[in-house]
Amino acid sequence: MVAILLLLAMLASCAPASTDDPSNSQPAVFIENKGSDTIVNLALAWAERYQTVKPEVILSVTGGGSGTGIAALLNGTVDIANASRQIKPEEIADAQSKGFTPNELVIAKDAIAVIVNPSNPVRELTLQQISDIYSGVYSNWSQVGGPDWPIVRLSRETNSGTHVYFLETVLRLGQKENHTFFSSETLLLPSSEGIINEVRLNPNAIGYDGLGYVPKDLKMIAIAPQAGDAYILPSIESVNNNTYPIARDLYMYTAGQPQGEVAVYLDWILSPEAQQIVAELGFVPVK
Repeated sequence: MVAILLLLAMLASCAPASTDDPSNSQPAVFIENKGSDTIVNLALAWAERYQTVKPEVILSVTGGGSGTGIAALLNGTVDIANASRQIKPEEIADAQSKGFTPNELVIAKDAIAVIVNPSNPVRELTLQQISDIYSGVYSNWSQVGGPDWPIVRLSRETNSGTHVYFLETVLRLGQKENHTFFSSETLLLPSSEGIINEVRLNPNAIGYDGLGYVPKDLKMIAIAPQAGDAYILPSIESVNNNTYPIARDLYMYTAGQPQGEVAVYLDWILSPEAQQIVAELGFVPVK
């Protein structure tokens, strides 16, 4: 599990120094922010920049997966939960049984890139072919026009919002009645970095990751929604014009309407300054 803790300022430095009148010092405000590993690097970058905007606010940012963040919100141990999937109806019901309705904020957009080792000559796949690879219908790259190599399937773990989204959108092709599941031979890895490293080392591997995490030394597969459609690579442009078929919103959740400094921080996240950081990290701004 990714656990990245950013303590952005020492308590003593959070308020303006004042030797003449200590009452002018502002107490530090702490905001706990936890969840999606897809969002964690973006949240860390935001937290670092926000220190220059409001030095008295200390943001603690940790990963662990969307499910972990939402569970922490339901348990009352975080102020903001990051999620790369929408909150589930049963999670909303759990929150309401505890006296609040989660508030949803779309903070960026993301493309999920399907990636392979550069030595793999396969460049294009349909959604159905990717579903058949991950469900175990295909087990050799020769079945999708590649070399006679066994396919090694890589996925995020089940508490990952990216795992859930990929299951519902790719393996099940967005069909609610479809109950296709990952092959039992799929290797579940705890982080985006784990998938990147395994694909880099293994020419037989296929994985998926948020566009902002994919390094230039790996190959992204161009994807067609159906056979006969155009094959599209993930990019900010193909997400914005709705041509890339595996794109999603990214979310932050609070326990009811955000209040106080949490509300101020979430408003800043939608500002041009914060949304520029979204683009710089390879995600797609919402504004």
